[in-house]
Amino acid sequence: MRAADVGDTIMGRLVTQCGAPAAVEAIRTRTLPAGFAAQEARQNRPPNLIARLNAWHARLAAADPAADLEAGEKLGARLIIPGSPEWPTQLDHLGPSRPLGLWLHGTANLRFSCLKSVAVVGARTATAYGVHIAAEFGVGLSESGWTVVSGGAFGVDSAAHRGALAADSPTVVVLACGVDICYPSSHNTLFAAVRDQGMVISECPPGVHPTRARFLIRNRLIAALSRGTVVVEAALRSGALNTAAHALSLNRHLGAVPGPVTSSLSAGCHRLLRERKAVCITSPEEMIELVGVIGDDLAPHSRAPAVPRDKLNESTRKVLDAIPARGGAGPASIAVSAGVSLDATLSALGGLAAAGYIERAPDGWRLRKQATTYPKAPESAALEPPPIAEDTDPTQDPPFPDDDDLARREPNLPDPLPDLPAWTTGPSNGTHHQQGTLADLPGAGAGCGGAEAVSSGTGAGCGGADEAGLSREESRPDEGTHPPSRGADRRAPGAAPER
Repeated sequence: MRAADVGDTIMGRLVTQCGAPAAVEAIRTRTLPAGFAAQEARQNRPPNLIARLNAWHARLAAADPAADLEAGEKLGARLIIPGSPEWPTQLDHLGPSRPLGLWLHGTANLRFSCLKSVAVVGARTATAYGVHIAAEFGVGLSESGWTVVSGGAFGVDSAAHRGALAADSPTVVVLACGVDICYPSSHNTLFAAVRDQGMVISECPPGVHPTRARFLIRNRLIAALSRGTVVVEAALRSGALNTAAHALSLNRHLGAVPGPVTSSLSAGCHRLLRERKAVCITSPEEMIELVGVIGDDLAPHSRAPAVPRDKLNESTRKVLDAIPARGGAGPASIAVSAGVSLDATLSALGGLAAAGYIERAPDGWRLRKQATTYPKAPESAALEPPPIAEDTDPTQDPPFPDDDDLARREPNLPDPLPDLPAWTTGPSNGTHHQQGTLADLPGAGAGCGGAEAVSSGTGAGCGGADEAGLSREESRPDEGTHPPSRGADRRAPGAAPER
């Protein structure tokens, strides 16, 4: 496996014709069998066997098979070759490109897991739509007893694997590197879960890192291990289309999920559907019907939702269509509009009224308005008022600062305003009444001639206590009264402005 790179068809033909031990000996001695050389010379494009043999010899000299087996054993991986009990026989359909061996790391049995398997592939930079569909396919296929096979990449691959793991079903990850290398590195947790529940496989020995060519060569294994392949999302230039091409060359079933026509990541799927290379797949059940047993794994037939009008006979439907929604119409006019007899119209009107389709109107019959119900919106905590402390009375005014607060005020601030008397609104004319004496007001004598002038009704600029609507009240200031703001006018209501 170290002598030739993965997917080397010339090495595959050499091993098929001579066997693995004879092929290794031919590489060591740099002597190819004459029959094999003559067979390769008859190819459409004969390869340069001398250059290929020298490359094999150099790589074989640097290989250490014992070290690879020891590394795999320490990792917990195992090596299988064609003919092993766990070898999937469907890989033999690859012909010369069949892998020489597979490294397995996991708890599942590869052969049994791939007897009923579906490959789910797609774009790495998948949209939210593609990720959702891939996860839905992973769950749906796994719940039906089918194994999900994919490449473990970002986007569609990882979503399909996670869907299979969520359904407690084995899933197979085909890597383009050694089983001891996690690529992508951020999928370390995902691959660990796959190994506990499924299988991570690769045809590369431990320690081999991925390359661009190995990703494309790896895709043939994904297509060959499964009965069919479904492409969830793929651009016009995508590795998923490469897997689809391998599936078609192996006569495997191919499905494609349609997407928005404006999405470039669905253009590859749409091209497969337009060229009729793939079958339109919209659900896991449809994919199971495509790859399953004929007559057994049938997808449920989707039907349009039934409505109560479907149960009406033809004449009753005609009568119902002829009844106006507004106003009203008599039986004779309804019969003429519906094109049925009057007896049939009267019979249909009675049935429709009993069923709640129509109702009587002053002018005859009309359609009954159907009540439209809307779901109640959930109560939102953001719309609720803020909670009120238990020791706080919401009807009470905020207290004024006490002496300690005034003593602790910041320097360079103006002196606080003196305490002001509270005002209340009179019960009848809406004027304000003072709780206290007007002599307590600052500047009362200057603006209104003093308390005596106000009390006698002869103060300058004031119409007296009765004219201003001022009266004493015996209630306390905190019962239904509101103190004026500090910046407000402290003159009595109705008083003349100060000059």
